[in-house]
Amino acid sequence: MFPLQGAQMLQTLEKSLRKSLPESIKVYGTVFHMNHGNPFKLKALVDKWPDFNTVVVRPQEQDMTDDLDHYTNTYQVYSKDPQNCQEFLGSPGVINWKQHLQIQSCQSSLNEAIQNLAATKSFKIQRSENILFIRSETLKNLTLPSLLSLHSNQDKFKFSSLDLSHAALVDKFWFFGGNERSQKFIRRCIQNFQSFCLLGPEGTPVSWTLMDHTGETRMGGTLPEYRAQGLVSNVIYMQAQAMVRLGFPVYSHTNRSNVTMQKVSQTLHHVPMPCDWNQWLCLPL
Repeated sequence: MFPLQGAQMLQTLEKSLRKSLPESIKVYGTVFHMNHGNPFKLKALVDKWPDFNTVVVRPQEQDMTDDLDHYTNTYQVYSKDPQNCQEFLGSPGVINWKQHLQIQSCQSSLNEAIQNLAATKSFKIQRSENILFIRSETLKNLTLPSLLSLHSNQDKFKFSSLDLSHAALVDKFWFFGGNERSQKFIRRCIQNFQSFCLLGPEGTPVSWTLMDHTGETRMGGTLPEYRAQGLVSNVIYMQAQAMVRLGFPVYSHTNRSNVTMQKVSQTLHHVPMPCDWNQWLCLPL
């Protein structure tokens, strides 16, 4: 295990990961944020340097004090060699297998390695496999006037950002949320990263999106009574434009059954990738 320390190593890692997009996007986006302040205080580990096979980005040990908080205990993984990946993930000090945790990667090829580890480490796995979308390289050159003006009574809505008091609302509509620990994670994201929302007539969010520590656009939602009005398209578009101006990667995932959000992504020129977005929720037995 080789921990990368210092700005030069992390910048070299970022450049290397960029060459392996889209499969490296989860780790690339995370390292990108590490190189721009690292607000979640993450660290990157590789099997060797500089010609690494596997890279894991994870929190610091002192931040992983809750053994049941898999939102915090999350590992992003990219590997050029699935066999090496299994050996590296199983080596001491890389992953704390005694905790509830998540492994995220856009490489379905790592599933066998993670399932093999499940057998040796005695934990069960809940895998989520969704469609990965990445912003088209030409998006920054497009003008999409239909997305810049709301289709229904523009005076009713106002662009704003989320604040900590909105965490419970976001959590209520997040597929992976619905508990105290997920709300804590959402509050951290709101506190540390740019978010966008549309405020309705009563001054509260009716549609929103925010970004997590991997740079992914996530946790978007719209109140049921305001759906089918194109609101979420406007919010995601504004978020994407802000990220593009900062030079950040723009990507997201969508459940295969969520046809509406797939259409929204394609309307915004976010392109479905040949690789999948994967998350393995690992629970010790």
